[in-house]
Amino acid sequence: MARPRLLVTRKLPDAVEARIRRDFDAVLNEDDRAHGPEDLVRLAQGMDGVLTCGTERWTPAVIEALPDRLRIVASFSVGYEHLDLAAFAKRGIIVTNTPDVLTEATADVAMLCLLGAARRAWESQMLLRERRWDRPKMAELLGLDLRGRVLGIVGMGRIGQATARRARGFGMTIHYHNRRKLPDEKAQGAVYHETLDSLLPSCHFLSLNSPGGAETHHLMNARTLALLPPGAVLVNTARGTLVDDAALIAALRSGHLFAAGLDVFAGEPAIHAAYYDLPNCFLLPHIGSATVETRDGMGFRALDNLDAHFAGLRAPDALT
Repeated sequence: MARPRLLVTRKLPDAVEARIRRDFDAVLNEDDRAHGPEDLVRLAQGMDGVLTCGTERWTPAVIEALPDRLRIVASFSVGYEHLDLAAFAKRGIIVTNTPDVLTEATADVAMLCLLGAARRAWESQMLLRERRWDRPKMAELLGLDLRGRVLGIVGMGRIGQATARRARGFGMTIHYHNRRKLPDEKAQGAVYHETLDSLLPSCHFLSLNSPGGAETHHLMNARTLALLPPGAVLVNTARGTLVDDAALIAALRSGHLFAAGLDVFAGEPAIHAAYYDLPNCFLLPHIGSATVETRDGMGFRALDNLDAHFAGLRAPDALT
């Protein structure tokens, strides 16, 4: 029996591509070149499935132009804002994602961003790398303690809860805002706030862990940032669209916020240019899931969905 034809839109980890070569008649992206809408339509011709990533935008126009033969698109991602699910459902094309794989790795990076911002890690690194460190100084590069501080978490799903577990180990108290209050066994003593406006004034540190989309677009803007106490720290490892960049940059420049730790950005990789020059901004290039174990796990989860589909079964992570 002929192997299913699979388009892979990005360069993936070696172990994942080895399994793809074994099980599929695949077109791989060895050069990791970017694919625009016309490329996706062209390359999808003659394919039974696609393994895509969050970097490709599957708009209604692209989906409408896909061949009838193509019946499944598996996304190497947890989020699916880049996929128009209604348009895929209209075409009868199955869409899957990779939940439950990147929780721990992303929570690790949330703490990395929190610590990096609180302890002025970027400024300290540059002092060394530019060979400007001549002697220890007792009144310079002073950061913030975590112990005894309140960490507010916006979005207390799997990643939010994993971040809370880590923060408790640093002696932090957890407050959170979520669409619904968690059961006591999941909240682990965290204080629930029914509204964002109620949460923000209590937060020395704030971690954004909400999904993207219209409902959370610019959740943190000039008004909501002003509700944070002076000297607070904001961390975002969720979606760049949660933050109004201009408002955050103004709050960092004015000193209302002590610092920010960011792993995600609106319009990435073309991020707001002002971030590059802010010494109180700890920046990472969207590495939340970037461990060997996690990226392999995401790829294998996507392939498990494809295998199930081509075996005539319902893909376990089907979104449509």
